[in-house]
Amino acid sequence: MKTLILIRHAKSDWSNPFLHDFDRELNGRGLKDAPVMGKILADKNIHPDLILSSPALRAQTTAIEIARKLSFPEDAITYNPSLYESDIETVFEVIRSVSDTCKTLIVFGHNPELTECANALCGADIENIPTCGVVAMLLKEDSWKSVGYDSAELLFFDIPKQHR
Repeated sequence: MKTLILIRHAKSDWSNPFLHDFDRELNGRGLKDAPVMGKILADKNIHPDLILSSPALRAQTTAIEIARKLSFPEDAITYNPSLYESDIETVFEVIRSVSDTCKTLIVFGHNPELTECANALCGADIENIPTCGVVAMLLKEDSWKSVGYDSAELLFFDIPKQHR
């Protein structure tokens, strides 16, 4: 079966109001939370075959920090522009395009689309995936092309606040 993990980028820095949204870095809390959540995933024996991320700096940095904890090569992270300022159907399309040789996929992105995707995929009632929140699901069918409404079962939902 296929495991899909959606991760919202860690907390970003809003101290410079003139900085373009795409270029915002992580703040101190975000820089602490990402490695913690990466260790939690490592402790759960998560071994991604593929990591896809929004190219926004805060998502990239979160992906890199978590990939390090999972012993996933930083240069193997794929940055997909469709995951920035997207919508639920676009995220579904990105996931559907993944080769079925991939068993475990991690997608780093943004809200509101990640929360909407998680709820649509597995019928969850997650009000909001907070920054650096992790939603793991198991697909009901063994193909990424099956991704859509009610196509997965929730495995776990974890947030950094539970580990502070």
